[in-house]
Amino acid sequence: MSTPQAISTKRLDLLPLRVEHAQEMATVLSDPALHTFIGGTPDTPQALRSRYQRMTAGSPDPAISWLNWVIRLRDESCLTGTVQATISPSGHGPVAEIAWVVGPPWQGRGIATEAARELVDWLSQQPVHTVIAHIHPEHRASAAVATAAGLTPTDEWHDGEIRWHRTIGR
Repeated sequence: MSTPQAISTKRLDLLPLRVEHAQEMATVLSDPALHTFIGGTPDTPQALRSRYQRMTAGSPDPAISWLNWVIRLRDESCLTGTVQATISPSGHGPVAEIAWVVGPPWQGRGIATEAARELVDWLSQQPVHTVIAHIHPEHRASAAVATAAGLTPTDEWHDGEIRWHRTIGR
């Protein structure tokens, strides 16, 4: 189906995820505060490397595409987080479930918003009908990112999170 391509914005480069990113990303994602809403604990560099090996190998289901990027802040030449999309078939056409995370030192600077907007723009050029995200009801920053990317909350819940949705017009 789709494969991630490098995408550039005004300040960012969204680079297709590589296993080699694990070392730097383990530091970016090391703050336990990142897990307040998603649960779990930060991965060690070794655990993240193993996870990135699985992610870059792709979905075992050929109908599903796993697309993952690291977010590079060009001016500071450092990685700041990730964006991802999982594209799956549905009765209405392909659906992209998206997610984003930005390390605490870079939060509050519009990086997640810029990256998520660009991801949704990129997805609108792919054979994708709907974009969804699942956001914890108390996670105001993620709700703001989803809103900026054109998603709106629904009354559907999934694992304690609200399903946000955007139909991509053709």
